[in-house]
Amino acid sequence: MEAPNGDAGRAHQLANAAARGDLETAARLLDGGADPNAVNDFGRTPIQVMMMGNTKMAELLLQRGAGPNRPDPSTGAVAAHDAAREGFLDTLKLLYHWGAHFDHLDKWGQSPLDLARKNGQNHVVDYLQELSG
Repeated sequence: MEAPNGDAGRAHQLANAAARGDLETAARLLDGGADPNAVNDFGRTPIQVMMMGNTKMAELLLQRGAGPNRPDPSTGAVAAHDAAREGFLDTLKLLYHWGAHFDHLDKWGQSPLDLARKNGQNHVVDYLQELSG
């Protein structure tokens, strides 16, 4: 299968690089003009499909303008939901630093804090409770 061309091709390639944790390819694509908020064929941005435990990828995307609050088209979840559910506190802290909102509810009415609680991510629960103060 041939790689797609143009903006859609770059969006697809960037999302794939983010999902694989391939920093070198992601940086090259961004340097070449790829939009960090462009959606792949599934309507998801690179920050939505990135490996949540890869803080270097998160930082690269956020520094290049990726929006941390765009909801997933099928679940309504934002990147903070995934990071909280999986216990990736460092990624969650980065998202917060770059303007992520932790009060966003997914289509089931759950916040990142709800998901952290549900999945036993107590260190994330503590952090999110400290923020809400």
